[in-house]
Amino acid sequence: MATIIFPSPIFGPVRSRRLGISLGINLLPGDGKVCTFDCIYCECGFNATHRSRTPLPTREEVRQALEAQLVAMQREGTAPDVLTFAGNGEPTIHPRFSEIIDDTIALRDKYFPKAKVSVLSNATLIGRPAVFEALKKVDNNILKLDTVNEDYIARVDRPNDAYKLQDIIECMKAFNGALVVQTMFMKGIVDGVSVDNTGDEYVLPWLETVKAIAPREVMIYTIDRETPQQGLQKATREELDHIVSLLADAGIKATASY
Repeated sequence: MATIIFPSPIFGPVRSRRLGISLGINLLPGDGKVCTFDCIYCECGFNATHRSRTPLPTREEVRQALEAQLVAMQREGTAPDVLTFAGNGEPTIHPRFSEIIDDTIALRDKYFPKAKVSVLSNATLIGRPAVFEALKKVDNNILKLDTVNEDYIARVDRPNDAYKLQDIIECMKAFNGALVVQTMFMKGIVDGVSVDNTGDEYVLPWLETVKAIAPREVMIYTIDRETPQQGLQKATREELDHIVSLLADAGIKATASY
């Protein structure tokens, strides 16, 4: 099983399917995974098999490493489209997440003011006031909502702690449109149970919830790399295009990555 563990605190730049030339910011250790989910499709592998033995990078370590990389990119004439908080797990876990966002915005403004700041989050911690306020400051507040079926969430996203779906949805609504909803669509059989969330049983309730959240955009995607769980399959282009068309009919901007 091939997995990807990203360096910390800075990696890339890489070309993102959804965001363009992206300089990655990994607020988790560079030797393992720290996440509030344990998704069966995660490119970083399962939490239990990739435990970290090193601490989180400090706020100052992140700031210094980011500035050094931005200076190098400026010298090379390579401009990032986006500075993306991603990496080996959930970035909002970091206790100084809010302050690091402020540092990142200041450095972006200094070196590459046209670049966007993005955060890829599973949304589990958006109920924390400091996290919520920090996410309001970024250009692309990208929050996961794979389904509104709690059994599916337990089977596929596998939260490590209590996960109150309705609370997450209400917090998403509270961004008043200043967010992007990101959803993984896939198929397959796990332990004899289907994990196909491309059919109407899953898509239509999810669509109604997305309409209530009213994000500025929805990004849907499917499996792109090897997964820790065997037996998973990509959603088809036709299935993703159909979901995009449903969102478009509802007046919601949407893109699909195949």
